[in-house]
Amino acid sequence: MRDHGDVTRDVTPQTGRSASDRPAADPTAPVGPAPARPTRLIATDLDGTLLRDDKSVSERTIAALAAAEAAGVEVFFVTGRPARWMDVVSDHVHGHGLAICGNGAAVVDLHGGPGAHRFVKVRPMERETALTVVDILRAAAPGTAFAVERTVGIEHELAYPPLMFDAAGTIAPAEKLLAADADLTDEPVLKLLAHHPELTPDAFLALARTAIGDHASVTRSSPTALLEIAGPGVSKASTLALCCAERGITPAEVVAFGDMPNDVEMLTWAGTSYAMGNAHPDVIAAASGRTVANNEDGVAVVIEQILAGLEG
Repeated sequence: MRDHGDVTRDVTPQTGRSASDRPAADPTAPVGPAPARPTRLIATDLDGTLLRDDKSVSERTIAALAAAEAAGVEVFFVTGRPARWMDVVSDHVHGHGLAICGNGAAVVDLHGGPGAHRFVKVRPMERETALTVVDILRAAAPGTAFAVERTVGIEHELAYPPLMFDAAGTIAPAEKLLAADADLTDEPVLKLLAHHPELTPDAFLALARTAIGDHASVTRSSPTALLEIAGPGVSKASTLALCCAERGITPAEVVAFGDMPNDVEMLTWAGTSYAMGNAHPDVIAAASGRTVANNEDGVAVVIEQILAGLEG
């Protein structure tokens, strides 16, 4: 399961590469510059980053998150997951209790606990924009199958890969799902998902970004050729920036963690950022530092060093 690539039956590890292709963990990590200013907020991706491959949060990581909040450092979970998949971390929220979901399409209050998450902010994709994107991708990459992620659930086309964790509300062509008279037309579209059965993941991403241009924000987090498409300007970075501005927090006071292409903008925006030891090459290039892999608690390792610095 990976951000929102996990709606398919693919069970490849969350790295974009097979386990045998993963780089060996650097025993000296984390490496990279120390934060230029005292850290006020930690922003972390979930799958392949904070979570281990079995989707658990280690005891070490739980302790590090709690210690950060106790020290006055806010922790934001920033993920491609929809709100209904946030139970995995809802027991570990502190203070504000907010998470950024859907690659920036929604800010969700997790305080209600499993099954009771509340949308605080939604940055929807306009229905007409979604239809335009479908038309563009059908022409640019024949064979593409679509799913529509809304605040209330997911719908998809018949050719879309079977879902592991969600029962689709409706199975129909994307044009029907996005029609003005569709059953859920009053429910905001958070993002489109587009799957191609033959293209490689990075090739599909490059092709789609070129074809779609400024119509929408296109990224990926799955090891399969599954794209996540949000409204123009919507990303983990832009929504995190809004949340930080509301709190008077500058990018220089943010430390961010990620492992896949949908994290690149956030890692670039944050004053200090870490690519996981299992990260995609684009993430490594974007981050200012590196830490060990998700299965070795790479996020906790850095948080512990940050807190030690505050104590010093």
